[in-house]
Amino acid sequence: MAFKKQEWPEVGDLVIGTVETVTDYGAYVRLDEFDKKGLLHISEVSSSWIRNIRDFVREGQKIVLKVLRVDVEKGHIDLSLRRVTKREKIEKMLSWKRERKAEALLRSVAEKIGLSVEEVYEKAGAIVEKEYGLYEGFEKAAKDGAEVLTKVGISRELAEVFAEVARERIRLPMVKVSGIVELRCLKPDGVKVIKEAFLNAKKTEKTREAKVRFYVMAAPKYCIEVLAENYKHAEATLQRVAESVVSNVIKAGGQGTFRREK
Repeated sequence: MAFKKQEWPEVGDLVIGTVETVTDYGAYVRLDEFDKKGLLHISEVSSSWIRNIRDFVREGQKIVLKVLRVDVEKGHIDLSLRRVTKREKIEKMLSWKRERKAEALLRSVAEKIGLSVEEVYEKAGAIVEKEYGLYEGFEKAAKDGAEVLTKVGISRELAEVFAEVARERIRLPMVKVSGIVELRCLKPDGVKVIKEAFLNAKKTEKTREAKVRFYVMAAPKYCIEVLAENYKHAEATLQRVAESVVSNVIKAGGQGTFRREK
């Protein structure tokens, strides 16, 4: 976090850099997390032959680099691009983006509660970061409410604001599952029976934090789709909805079956 960051990177660290100047012998890079400059020598740009260094790096580009050497006295930092694996690049960039989002969320908390960002970090952010990871803590608060924060020692007032900001600003990932119900009701009001079976099932699920959708495939087959925060919740919701729909149609004198889509 920006509120407790170290002044210099360490050898072996992966860092995010913004290319400022490209020369024939390499590139000068601003390290976003440290407010320092480093040199990416041309020999550390790529393992393959380089005809034009700008085919690999360009001014304004954000890149993931590995720290090779740090000379604090001289203020020199040597960097490598070629020694960063594809997986390391993806993971570091994702981590950096999440950290930036967490800082923005923390600023929103500070604005809502009327404290400085540093005060909010000291009173709550540092605790959340140690316990869960800062962004992960906001995700937990968005999902489970202020209780996940109060139980690690954060005041109720701050925890409530954390949770409020998290719910406003974080879109939790959703998973989707689906299944097919086959329904028949030969009574004069058969269409109405089937329609009401779906409406009643959906109404029951409204408070369970899952989104349910129905659509006709080709009568008598209907698809049930469920969006939820995890597969366990989604599968349980799908099963409940399908059982409700089928049982209501059967009770009204019709027939019904359910099968899970793979």
